[in-house]
Amino acid sequence: MTKPQPVRGTQDIIGEDARRHHHVVETARRVAGLYGAAEWATPVFELTSVFARNLGETSDVVTKEMYTFEDRSGESVTLRPEGTAGVCRALVSNGLTQTLPQKIFYQGPMFRYERPQKGRYRQFHQIGLEIIGAAEPLADAEAIACGQQILDELGVGASITLHINTLGDRDSRDAYRTALVDYLSRYESELSDESKVRLVKNPLRILDTKDANDIRLLADAPRIYDHLNPASAAFYDGLKAALSAFGIAFVENPRIVRGFDYYNHTAFEFVSTALGAQGTVLGGGRYDQLVEQMGGPPTPGVGWAAGIERLAMLLAATPATPRPVAVIPMGEAEQTAAIEILATLRRAGIAAEAAYRGNLKKRLERANRINARAAVLIGPDELARGAVTLKTLDDGAQRELPRAELLAALG
Repeated sequence: MTKPQPVRGTQDIIGEDARRHHHVVETARRVAGLYGAAEWATPVFELTSVFARNLGETSDVVTKEMYTFEDRSGESVTLRPEGTAGVCRALVSNGLTQTLPQKIFYQGPMFRYERPQKGRYRQFHQIGLEIIGAAEPLADAEAIACGQQILDELGVGASITLHINTLGDRDSRDAYRTALVDYLSRYESELSDESKVRLVKNPLRILDTKDANDIRLLADAPRIYDHLNPASAAFYDGLKAALSAFGIAFVENPRIVRGFDYYNHTAFEFVSTALGAQGTVLGGGRYDQLVEQMGGPPTPGVGWAAGIERLAMLLAATPATPRPVAVIPMGEAEQTAAIEILATLRRAGIAAEAAYRGNLKKRLERANRINARAAVLIGPDELARGAVTLKTLDDGAQRELPRAELLAALG
């Protein structure tokens, strides 16, 4: 019989990978809490319209990458390809648009049908932060600051650069779109096939091209900064001033547009050089129309998402697990006392393990395999005296002490 394998583009997260994954999530959860974010969990699938209508019908995710199917009732549902749309849908569904601003942290699996590559999977996992209901550039800077602090506390921030851009408001974006189309139309025959399609459907996405010739043509293209109206320019200046006040270094990159149609004003990416060409590890921006598109009132928002797998790959070392204490009865008569000690240690917050079978030698060998820091030995003499023998496994030292003193001895 052929050994079963995971579906292409998925992976089992086990052992060191699981510890790295957990460390990323727990660090992000803790830091997001410092910024006032509450954790939300939304379903892993939604009505297809939540994504198709709001992410942009010309985006790569909608046109090429969504896992969409009909359920048994004939309703079209989609495994979530990203987290922001589901969070905004939840905000509207639960009547929370009257209690703003809301700061939301989320984490969990996302699904996209794309070519698996280093750090990218068809089922992947993200952490994310959304600040909904704040229209000021300070909110954008605070979201970015939270992302920067998470990267710093993971120990990967020094090798990552923040890139920022502005897309302006709708009027500025429309003016820039016209100027960009006028420029690129002169070179339409030289554009890649994908950019030719984008020139008609979503010209700003051409700025995100990976085609070398397209990049060459864009070198002299108009820049968004020359088409910002006063309000958009002031918003962008406010963002840069707030980032500087937070002590966050950045570079301005006019080619950042992000992949979804819902962005306006701020767009940003944290980029690493350690993951090859696909170096973005955390990215996001402002989306002031998305909640309204979901059926809610006009509500500004800003947020970001980061791939857990990619961040886990950047960690310098796998986080260590707490070293347990091994509890070893000498025989069946001491088993009940061993169980009682296991329960006492665990309730006190001390990791404790027991081997289910084997003689003393084999149980001590297992204690060393699991990197136990100590062994609690219970033989008939200890049982009779209400005592245990505590053996420190790093140096082999051991001593007998009353059971009542065991917790204090283990610290």
